[in-house]
Amino acid sequence: MRSNTYIKFENFSKEKKGYLETSQLLHAGFSNRQISFLEKEGYLEKICHGYYWLKSQDYNKPTDYMCIEACLSAPNAVICMESALYYHMIAHAEPAYLTVATKRTDRSLLKMNFPVKRHYFSENHFDMGITRKETEFGYYNIYDVERSICDIIRLKSDVNFENIINLTRNELQYERLLKYAKSLKVKQIYQTNQKIHL
Repeated sequence: MRSNTYIKFENFSKEKKGYLETSQLLHAGFSNRQISFLEKEGYLEKICHGYYWLKSQDYNKPTDYMCIEACLSAPNAVICMESALYYHMIAHAEPAYLTVATKRTDRSLLKMNFPVKRHYFSENHFDMGITRKETEFGYYNIYDVERSICDIIRLKSDVNFENIINLTRNELQYERLLKYAKSLKVKQIYQTNQKIHL
């Protein structure tokens, strides 16, 4: 690749940071062949279809980069269950894969550079408990703690019920948990007569 291409990319990268759309690179005058070379030579990292990470010595990827990248690939995806608890800093151990929920009708690809476990949720209650997290490098959708607890209990058979319930730390959280449990028909929670205390 010609030296003036590297100079052009160096000037381009001074004005950009983080994630780039392929269309931005093409608009800046880089051909698909040049973009491919820049990736092979370590200037760009392919994230998913249509997106790259601009590698730089001035900054690193954020700690929640997997959440951002999953939502670049599938904009309506929601970080759920164990991963949601981890990124809410409730669970201490990072899961072996990112747990992501999409609607059953969502056909977005989730071919990522890290392990992903995808759950297809019914549209009836899909939006319940979603919060949108804005970051310096982009956004991601994530279920709140109470919704994540309900999903873990209803979808996993090997869960420790008491330990999971105890992640609710105050009365307001527990009331929200009960509300979600009734809507999602998680009987193990809403048929419990009293709160399990910490």
